[in-house]
Amino acid sequence: MTTDLDLRYRNTGNRTLLGLVDIPPGRALDCGCGAGDNARLLRAAGWRVTGVTRDSAELAAAAVECERVELADLADGLRFAADASYDLVVLSHILEHLVEPAGLLAEAQRVLAPGGRIAVALPNIAHYRERAKQLLGRFDYTDTGVMDVTHLRFFTIRTGRELLEQHGLRILATGGSGGLPWWRTREWISTALVERADHWALSTRPNLFAWQSVFVAVPAAVVPAARAAEPVAGLTATRSDGHAV
Repeated sequence: MTTDLDLRYRNTGNRTLLGLVDIPPGRALDCGCGAGDNARLLRAAGWRVTGVTRDSAELAAAAVECERVELADLADGLRFAADASYDLVVLSHILEHLVEPAGLLAEAQRVLAPGGRIAVALPNIAHYRERAKQLLGRFDYTDTGVMDVTHLRFFTIRTGRELLEQHGLRILATGGSGGLPWWRTREWISTALVERADHWALSTRPNLFAWQSVFVAVPAAVVPAARAAEPVAGLTATRSDGHAV
């Protein structure tokens, strides 16, 4: 298919996730690269990006931002990539689309070079909007978002962390995107107050107020040199449309 629907995931890129990456630019593998939105941010920061998609329309769009794009199904692994060939593996809103995420997590570790990072973003099914809908008896799929019709797995902040830790990863930094339900009151409350309140909400109740969780990790056996081993909070307040506030 080559319709406009193929590019329904086009966005401004996941700045919250990529902002946690703490190593110098090198070779990046963007798994499920979509139209190249994360690749555009990575390239601007100096990374050499290889994208992966199974959609031919996305491949054509992502080729503008990537050094090369592989047409492959991530459920089959990363057969095109050699061991230790990438300094950064990006899995931004990808694992929830897989029947069994463990295989791709293992492949990400295989292709990761020494000193590299794996960056993961997952939608949060426990976000307040989804809780409200479920209280009303609604569990309706949508074209995009937390309830994307192509999602096969659902995660909270806690179960997202557990997924990574149970499959051989050590988390170095965590974060999230979201904030309080300001709605139209945001228009007359000061930006500084909104930012402080959103940061408090994300810091104290991320499972309620974050619509996505983000993680930067390494294989558990690796002791990272660029950052202390203890997880570091990296919560970011964003509007419901994904733009930073």
